[in-house]
Amino acid sequence: MTQFCVRVILSAILGLVSAAGALAAERSATRAADPAAQMVATASDARLGGDEHRTRFIVDLSSHVEFFAFTLADPYRVVIDMPQVAFRMPAKTGQAGRGLVKAFRYGLVMPGGSRIVIDAAGPVRIDKAFVLEPVDGQPARLVVDLVSVDRETFLRNLASQQKPPKPSSAHAQAAQDATDASNDMRPVVVIDPGHGGLDAGTTAPGGEMEKAIVLDFASLLKERLERTEKFRVVMTRSDDSFIPLGERVRIARNAKAALFISIHADAIARRDADTRGATVYTLSDRATDAEAARLADSENKADAIAGVDLSVEPDEIADILIDLAQRETKTFSGRFARTLVKELKSAARLHKRPMRSAGFKVLKAPDVPSVLLELGYVSSEHDLKLMMSDAWRNKVVDSMVQAVSTVFSTKVAGAGN
Repeated sequence: MTQFCVRVILSAILGLVSAAGALAAERSATRAADPAAQMVATASDARLGGDEHRTRFIVDLSSHVEFFAFTLADPYRVVIDMPQVAFRMPAKTGQAGRGLVKAFRYGLVMPGGSRIVIDAAGPVRIDKAFVLEPVDGQPARLVVDLVSVDRETFLRNLASQQKPPKPSSAHAQAAQDATDASNDMRPVVVIDPGHGGLDAGTTAPGGEMEKAIVLDFASLLKERLERTEKFRVVMTRSDDSFIPLGERVRIARNAKAALFISIHADAIARRDADTRGATVYTLSDRATDAEAARLADSENKADAIAGVDLSVEPDEIADILIDLAQRETKTFSGRFARTLVKELKSAARLHKRPMRSAGFKVLKAPDVPSVLLELGYVSSEHDLKLMMSDAWRNKVVDSMVQAVSTVFSTKVAGAGN
């Protein structure tokens, strides 16, 4: 090989190395310029120490975080709110307790905000709460020391503790923005993917979570409804955030929704090959059967799963009963439910009793026609396989779009009667 060829080859190699270095530097600069990449801390582990008199709760973090800790009563809980954290905990973290802690859970509760909820075995006081900076290769650590107190002391501390900052709801604001955006007279359809954040909903034997299944389905439904250009569509959540049930109702009311569709997936404890298929629910103060009552009760407990029962929904919503619901709202809800079942028959397997009623909180807005759709059972191998299938989702979503279009066409046609 001539010296000229060697020089050419060496020059080419040096050029490639230089280009690779420049590309790496560019990528590094891009990451450094991305605030989200720098700001989100990672929680890698959590543990408990101590006894029934004093218990320490520790979380390992990749970096320092600001936080706010407070207590709640009945049941006794300690809540730790912080900016958005990526939880990368070992499996089953928080399921076992120790000392004053029965268990704990964690997750995203809203875009930009995370929460840890500690279920206390009895009344407790937060003695100390602080973050240790990372040092000598050790991670940053969030530390909360709890001490046992009597109920009277607990309630006295509860009354005097600093109030937690009230999070702003990006979801409610989005709904309001959608309402105020223009004089658009198209009907507003609010799609409500159930659960989210700390509340995973039902979980399949393989680990598939209801909250993810219904979010994927709801996102596709939103896209297809908007494609018709007949409706404005608002989602109660578009990511893995926890949204309290009362907040979901308020989003619909603030958006002046013409229709509210809540999307869920059920599960059963017992293995029953015959229990599968989609079900459409409308509101009732008395469930149509024991299974509907059981399901409504479990779904209505979702507020407590985030650890804070905010109890902030207005009385006219929180205390509404079916006998106070407007006649037109009930009639339209029932009409849409029947239309939806009719359209679903050609796209999905339905439950042997596809139309039922139950006392779901998200269906209780007196002026918003509402239905709750259970796509199927994640505990059924057949249903789960369908719900994870793009082909099945496309068919079912298209049938739902047809049902929405049909019921509103009927409503407009009948308006002049």
